[in-house]
Amino acid sequence: MTRDNKGYRGWEYARIGDYHRNLDPNWSYTPTYLRRMYHVRQWLDRLDPNARILDAGCGEGVLVEEYATKGRTIEGLDLNYASESVRQGDILCMPYEGGRFDVVLLLDVFEHLAYADQPKALQEIRRVLKPGGWLLISVPNMAHLNSRVRLFLKGRLDRTDIETNHPGERPIGEYIALLRANGFRILQARGITLTIPWLYRRVICRQPARFRWLHDWLDRFAVPSLAMIDLFVCKRDG
Repeated sequence: MTRDNKGYRGWEYARIGDYHRNLDPNWSYTPTYLRRMYHVRQWLDRLDPNARILDAGCGEGVLVEEYATKGRTIEGLDLNYASESVRQGDILCMPYEGGRFDVVLLLDVFEHLAYADQPKALQEIRRVLKPGGWLLISVPNMAHLNSRVRLFLKGRLDRTDIETNHPGERPIGEYIALLRANGFRILQARGITLTIPWLYRRVICRQPARFRWLHDWLDRFAVPSLAMIDLFVCKRDG
């Protein structure tokens, strides 16, 4: 962990720096990350420009800074990062009054929580959302195509990260049930990254900069049940 005049850095930010801001084109996750950000931006751009937005677990605050410069009312919160744009805080106990936000973003965060903490996080998000507010959440699908094939052939899952980094990773059906059980109505689901066996791990992941075009072309076939990442547009019920 490090502290300097720019704030606080913990977890991977202390070890390798602002890796989302300074994106490595040859990181195997880069094509997925860029595609996810493309869909998130499209959705945000269609929102009421007066909507109050919270990016929960925002890391370096890439979206926070970008949309603040566009005149949007957006705040960032992260347990492992603090800066002029990002407030340090825990999504299990957020420092906001109830009903403060119209929109909460939870992007590539949920899988880092233990199973027992995931319902708590959803209830806390529900608390800070206004009635009828929006939740945009992205999660890794443990049952993506290559993971299913690998489990069948070798008895092992193809996880999106090591188990200690993703203790709360689930198959898509469990996320859907959990969201519904905690007061969210799913209005849209979008799959990102189709993990065709051999092609994804042996070609795209090994040369992501060179084969980003192939990743993005295949993405049109990434149905949520088989995609590696799923993006859910949800509304708070009640």
